[in-house]
Amino acid sequence: MAAVTAAAVSLRAATTTSTSPSSAPQHSHCSFPSAARTVVSRRGALAIRAQAISTDAAAAAPVKEKKVSKKQEEGVVTNTFRPKEPYVGKCLLNTKITADDAPGETWHMVFSTEGAVPYKEGQSIGVVADGEDKNGKPHKLRLYSIASSALGDFGDAKTVSLCVKRLVYTNDAGEVVKGVCSNFLCDLKPGADVNITGPVGKEMLMPKDPNATIIMLATGTGIAPFRSFLWKMFFEKYDDYKFNGLAWLFLGVPTSSSLLYPEEFGKMKAKAPDNFRVDYAISREETNAAGEKMYIQTRMAEYKDELWELLKKDNTYVYMCGLKGMEKGIDEIMVPLAAKEGIDWIDYRKQLKKSEQWNVEVY
Repeated sequence: MAAVTAAAVSLRAATTTSTSPSSAPQHSHCSFPSAARTVVSRRGALAIRAQAISTDAAAAAPVKEKKVSKKQEEGVVTNTFRPKEPYVGKCLLNTKITADDAPGETWHMVFSTEGAVPYKEGQSIGVVADGEDKNGKPHKLRLYSIASSALGDFGDAKTVSLCVKRLVYTNDAGEVVKGVCSNFLCDLKPGADVNITGPVGKEMLMPKDPNATIIMLATGTGIAPFRSFLWKMFFEKYDDYKFNGLAWLFLGVPTSSSLLYPEEFGKMKAKAPDNFRVDYAISREETNAAGEKMYIQTRMAEYKDELWELLKKDNTYVYMCGLKGMEKGIDEIMVPLAAKEGIDWIDYRKQLKKSEQWNVEVY
């Protein structure tokens, strides 16, 4: 079993509303319309082995080797709760974690589950906002990557946390439009009910190998699953798991006031300087040597040779969560590097995906 070390959640105190764990507020992360996002378990290529044929037998059917996942799939539960019969949790904590001058609000929220919604790091839950749509029907389910380890922020495996950005935009008609579920979540008060479904997903589960190199690429609230990884790696103690590899996080945000969980990552770096690296890409404030805006792929390009060497190892795992355009930018970095060694990067990336070393959840 595991024990949680003394690691306080780094939330901006100026905008925090909280109560004790028995009646607290909320917190959030990257959301996906349920119809628009399919979470798939990548099982890789199953090697076909020819079956020995005896001299008096006709041709025998080939035998497929059983695929053993490299991820922490043991005990994974999916779809315990569905939209028609959701789990009704309570909002325990809801805190704005971006500064007042940030371009947009992001909130971290914690919901009670009483252990009834067990999940693993890298999974997601669904939320159904209260009320009805314009047609008088229940609002559609929205999926959010879980931002807490399986033990939860309180260390008792009885809560789940999200990291959610409030969606507000002006449409072509000049009307202000508010995202239904994100605004419902960001406005939750301590003690409010929350209809939870799931958990779902196996694509983003952590690797089993405690000595692995885990490269995490996130934009904005795409940080959620990686916060869950990093809490398990550096803030918790387990009898059967101790991370001894390298966790390398790249996080892209528009402004420094938009950085998410920097205090926590600072504590992790101080605690395990040889095992944790973090690089930020702040697009509206930073540029590279060529004067180009600092997006996540721009920052990664500064380490391209080192990253390419890591990607040639069979214990390096890449996880990507956030804006879809990020993957194309990374391809542009890797194509010429691979070509120098006579390797087609796109084919190589496909092989990484088959071997569960390239994991993508973008929107």
